[in-house]
Parts: sequence; C-alpha cells; structure tokens
Amino acid sequence: MEWTVHPGGYVPFEHVHVNQDEIFHIQHGEMRVKVRGVTQLGKAGRTLTIPRGTRHIAFNDKDEPLVCIVEYKPGLDHYKTMQCFAGLTLDCDYDRRGLVNIPKIMFMLKKVNALSLTRPSFAPGWLFQLGMNVFYAIGSVMKWETLYKKYTE
Repeated sequence: MEWTVHPGGYVPFEHVHVNQDEIFHIQHGEMRVKVRGVTQLGKAGRTLTIPRGTRHIAFNDKDEPLVCIVEYKPGLDHYKTMQCFAGLTLDCDYDRRGLVNIPKIMFMLKKVNALSLTRPSFAPGWLFQLGMNVFYAIGSVMKWETLYKKYTE
C-alpha cells in the first residue's frame, strides 16, 4: 500500500501490530520512527522493518512529503481492516488528532474477528480485547453493522 505523510505529519499514536511485521520501503523523503523509544531514520531507498508486537510511531519532520510502500507480513485480513479505517476517515468520523472513532473501529475489528490488529501501545492486550467486546455489544444495539457493511461490501 502506498502511504504519503505530508510535512509535519505523523501517525497519531504509538501503536503495536499484534500479528504482523510492518515494513516501510521509503520511496521519497525521510521518515523518523521511534521503535521501543529509540529513534531510527530512514531515507529514500531504504527499508525499515518493525517486528510484530513492537511499539512504534512514525513522523515526517522534513519540508517535503514522505512516500513509502508499506507491507504487512503476513497479510492476514489487513485489507478488510483498512476498509473500516478508511470508511470512518472518509465519513469524517475522527477527532481533531486524526484518530478514527474508537468505539466504532473496535466494533468493526470484533465483527470481522480481525487478525490484523493494531492497538495503542498504552493499552495492554487484555484491555484492548475487553474494549472490543464492550464496543461490539454497544455497536450491535446502535446498529453500527450498517456502517461495517457500507465499508466492506
């Protein structure tokens, strides 16, 4: 997947890919990544790999766009989870920091039984699972399944 980050842009929160390695093939610009709190720099032509289960966050501190090809290995159901994130984003269902609606995305992750899970690094796995279960119950009552179908069918 191609990923573009405009100057000054960043991933809105430090996170962990539970079951996948995240691989950035930097095409243009420079990326600063904090991996387990340690800063790494990646320039055009380089590849940075973040092993699954590793907390990290990415930034573009430069005055030019950062363009990467991003891979997730194994692929699992990444396409389905990205459909849900993109759908909420296109519907402008996010906060001022750019975070999509947390209850709704957690409902959708539970609905699809996602293996391609991305969780905030501050949330332990058990708490994240509990949140998905709670928001699944709430979303079922609120009929969020219509959004899930809109984004994935």
